[in-house]
Amino acid sequence: MARFVLTRRSPLPPAVCWERLTAWPRHGDRVPFTRVTVVRGGGGRAGDAILARTAIGPFRFDDPMEIVGLTAPSAGRDGLCRLEKRGRLVLGWAELRVQAPGQDTGETGEAAWSEVTWTEELRVARLPALLDPLVARAGRLVFGRVLDQLLEPGAAPTT
Repeated sequence: MARFVLTRRSPLPPAVCWERLTAWPRHGDRVPFTRVTVVRGGGGRAGDAILARTAIGPFRFDDPMEIVGLTAPSAGRDGLCRLEKRGRLVLGWAELRVQAPGQDTGETGEAAWSEVTWTEELRVARLPALLDPLVARAGRLVFGRVLDQLLEPGAAPTT
């Protein structure tokens, strides 16, 4: 399996980072040729399903995912979302974690910044394991860009 880990520090508080990371359709806005939709539930709890559909000309594939664990960040607790990939072509899992550094802004008690980690392990069916390093590199590039854009301080709110 190809594995990659992305870590970013953000000047945004954990709740804002979390809101942006779990606004699933926004992920598709940042991946070329891909549309991401919530296909079961509201996208905010275990059992909900997300579908990333990629289409480049006649080449199309789906990456269906199920949220198997989701805990929003709160005072003293990290936010964590685990997705299991349920497709025929793309298999594996992803975890999105939002950590508060422990410092706060004063009166609100809200963290002044956040650390976000995106960990993904995936396998592409019928692709030899020999190519896992290339798949991991592509994942770091594509999802690193997604993460950077989602966490951009000046980005539009998710609502």
